Amino acid sequence: MKLGTGVRGAFWSAALMGTTMLAGAPAAMAQDAERTTAIDDIIVTAQKRDENLQDVPISIQALGNERLEQMGVSDFNDYVKLLPSVSYQTVAPGFSGVYMRGIASGGDGNHSGSLPSVGVYLDEQPITTIQGPLDINVYDMNRVEALAGPQGTLYGASSQAGTIRLITNKPDFAGRYGQIDVEANSVAHGGAGGSVEGFVNLPISDRIAARVVGWYRQDAGYIDNVPGTLTYPTSGATINNASRVEEDYNDSTVIGGRAALRIELDDTWTATASLMGQSADSNGNWSYDPAKGDLNASHFYPETLEDRWYQAALTVTGRVGNWDLVYAGAYMNRNDEIQQDYSDYSFFYDTLAGYGAYWTDDSGTPLDNPSQYIQGADQYQRNSHEIRLSSPADARLRAVVGLFYQQQTHDIEQKYRIDGLAGPGGTVPSLEVTGQADTLWLTQQVREDDDSAVFGELAYDLTDRLTLTGGLRLFKSENSLRGFFGFGTGYSATLGEGSCFSGPIVPDSPCTNLDKSVEESGSTHRLNLTYKIDDDRMVYATWSTGYRPGGINRRGSLPPYDSDFLTNYEMGWKTTWMDGSLRWNGAVYALRWEDFQFSILGSNGLTEIKNAAQARVMGAESDVVWRLTPDFTLSGAVAYTDAELSENYCGFLAPDGSPETNCPTPQAPEGTELPVTPKLKGNMTARYEFPVGSLDGFVQGSVVYVGENWTDLRLIERAIIGEQPAYTTADLSAGVASDVWSATLAVSNLTDERASLYRYAQCAEQVCGARTYIVPNRPRMISVRLGWKF
Repeated sequence: MKLGTGVRGAFWSAALMGTTMLAGAPAAMAQDAERTTAIDDIIVTAQKRDENLQDVPISIQALGNERLEQMGVSDFNDYVKLLPSVSYQTVAPGFSGVYMRGIASGGDGNHSGSLPSVGVYLDEQPITTIQGPLDINVYDMNRVEALAGPQGTLYGASSQAGTIRLITNKPDFAGRYGQIDVEANSVAHGGAGGSVEGFVNLPISDRIAARVVGWYRQDAGYIDNVPGTLTYPTSGATINNASRVEEDYNDSTVIGGRAALRIELDDTWTATASLMGQSADSNGNWSYDPAKGDLNASHFYPETLEDRWYQAALTVTGRVGNWDLVYAGAYMNRNDEIQQDYSDYSFFYDTLAGYGAYWTDDSGTPLDNPSQYIQGADQYQRNSHEIRLSSPADARLRAVVGLFYQQQTHDIEQKYRIDGLAGPGGTVPSLEVTGQADTLWLTQQVREDDDSAVFGELAYDLTDRLTLTGGLRLFKSENSLRGFFGFGTGYSATLGEGSCFSGPIVPDSPCTNLDKSVEESGSTHRLNLTYKIDDDRMVYATWSTGYRPGGINRRGSLPPYDSDFLTNYEMGWKTTWMDGSLRWNGAVYALRWEDFQFSILGSNGLTEIKNAAQARVMGAESDVVWRLTPDFTLSGAVAYTDAELSENYCGFLAPDGSPETNCPTPQAPEGTELPVTPKLKGNMTARYEFPVGSLDGFVQGSVVYVGENWTDLRLIERAIIGEQPAYTTADLSAGVASDVWSATLAVSNLTDERASLYRYAQCAEQVCGARTYIVPNRPRMISVRLGWKF
């Protein structure tokens, strides 16, 4: 049984019906009248200070520690599906693009692409890289906060459309305690996996406490590499993948840990140091070829992904007079190594253009196997520092002021290799890049993104119920890209070594053909008016802006791309009803996205980023938590997003360098729906808790709906790649617990719905459109989880 677009009405009707039926159960409510139905408060730090979620005039979805455990959240995919305003594209674990409120133009997510439009933070420190945020194992987390809309005033450059914050549990002095959780699972159409996770909190003295967390997770594969052949028309040679055939070959292993030390220097000053690291090793490919059958692909070379990172952070808090001071600094290091089959690219270009004739051995004989494969190594380093002062929270006039600086460095190495390629010393000119055996194409570059800013917000209580808040951020950014990209001189006289203008400035490159940088400065603002109707209800209106810095195109002949800006007009509400048992929050908004950055694969498969035209987004988002009885809770969230071009996208720039909008056949005409984000995304969860003898029992069910969406903005590419259909998934779980131990049985993706999370081709769609790959969600998984507290 599969649920798709036809369930949209039924999904929401069932939600309303279930609510009505449960609302008509006064006997159950009366029976539990002596127990409270009030919903627990959630404390967030979205405005850089501790506040009740219901007092913050920002559209926030917060998943607290208890909610994360109840929903079985363990990684990025698990929590994103519970955040309706967030959409994403993914190619493999740890390689996901994150978007909010429809601010997405598609593109290929290349390492020389635009900076992200959504900032992801671990505690106080940003953890986003060009190829996506760190995929952190979610265990012993205090909460996940999703701040929708521009957060440029307090969070800066890559928080153009929103911010996601992962807040860890800190060391405390409550005593020595801990927990261990063990899980075993089985995936339909795949193998078996499991995890072991644990933490311990250790007070060392009256002023020193530590917390240590560790995890090991084995994720089962579910995609099969099935037998296949390719016949290259130029040489007539046929290759096969007999040595690579394997079932469930996309498995992964994740190992990581976190250690934090909290020192109370005196009664007002505290320092918290932490070190967190993770190693993830993945095999195979996380997409399948529909032409080969469900969850099947035919690839010819080994495919692996190693993602290793660590982050060291220091946070110091104290008081200067009656103002709170916070310093937050971090150093992050991430290393990725990939090996990827690139045979499709070789095959389709050989079919259309006879590329295979160019790839010869040392004697000039065309290679029997001209297939390419990629070996890549990316190293990211980020230094970030922020210092800020906050005035007393109970004053009528409140202020937050601060300074921010970060430097991101990305060492890029991408080798496109063909085994047996003609090298130096043969009877024909070498086809290799100098110094790189069997390497047809080399990218060896260093990218650096610097960002500095001064920011501040002032809030003034005009009356006891009316508050005006204004914020401003002044920023300066610089992007540089230096090094080498291209072929050796034996193949191309112009693209690669033939275009070099100096010796190598990046190690392991033959020479330098790109050395450019661009600087920008500007400002973003936020203006908010909040009115508290009473202690339980408030409404607000916001006018805010966000930005994303520009940068350098790695094709040196192309001009740099400029910053793009987002303007947000928003009205929202935060309300609590029925003596605290019903919480209903929401917002409606309109966005204007100006000269947005759009990346495509240009000639020779090089990423090109250009500023496109204008787009507008209108939408609404809402979330509800209703504790009908002390034992029964309904919760849900939904987002409606209407995002489209407000001008033609022609695909080229006007003579003055601005995006051209006047063309007879635009690649995407005015009114074209923006890609990636569905018009409707929502989820609903019902949880019932009950006694089982001396134990506490529960049953829980949840449903997630994601509407149809496209992966590209351009109409031709849409026709080739196809639309991603809507899907609905359901999860069920039940368990029992004592004060010491717990046991849970869970089934995720109950109906084994096959969702499309991303669709792509290995090369330009017009060439490789005959072979489109789909990255699916995980098939149905049954798991048993046991936990012990000590």
